[in-house]
Amino acid sequence: MTATYTFDVFSSLDGFGSVDGGDWGGYWGKQGPELLGHRLASFEAEQRMVFGADTFRQFVRMLAGSTEGSDVRDPWVTRMRSMPATVVSSTLEGASDWPDATVVGGDAVDVVARLKDESAVPLRSHGSLSLNRALMAAGLVDRVQVTLFPVITGQTGASPIFQGAADFDLELIESRTLDHDIQELVCRPTLHA
Repeated sequence: MTATYTFDVFSSLDGFGSVDGGDWGGYWGKQGPELLGHRLASFEAEQRMVFGADTFRQFVRMLAGSTEGSDVRDPWVTRMRSMPATVVSSTLEGASDWPDATVVGGDAVDVVARLKDESAVPLRSHGSLSLNRALMAAGLVDRVQVTLFPVITGQTGASPIFQGAADFDLELIESRTLDHDIQELVCRPTLHA
């Protein structure tokens, strides 16, 4: 039996995964107790994280510059950091700043296909946009979990989540509203024929 792979991403309404400049702050300043509690609950079960090199570097840099109790060190982020992780990279030499991370070289599609076959626990990737676009095109993503924040970042939006992706049909399998106006959508992607 193959492990389930979830592509987990935060998005503005206009499809950006982050902002370049501006005064938005983390979560675009919209986080509340329901979102943070739900995020922590979604990381309670054992999982293996999968990251591309750029996202992994960003997490390491962001966490290194934070202090205990800051927004960056929300309990779900701390929990995610304690999980085993596979970093797909041909440029990183080690992952010493992450407690249980393994750097694996090679083609991401091959690496994740092997992980899906071998893993006894579900796989999850938070961010890692180009990695996950390639995995979606190869049919390896079982679930796309988009947490949609009620903002439009037309002037400051950076990292378009699905720019350059193939066309997909999405089957909505779960949805919820958190803190009154944050939407979480979980979909099963199928390459559009």
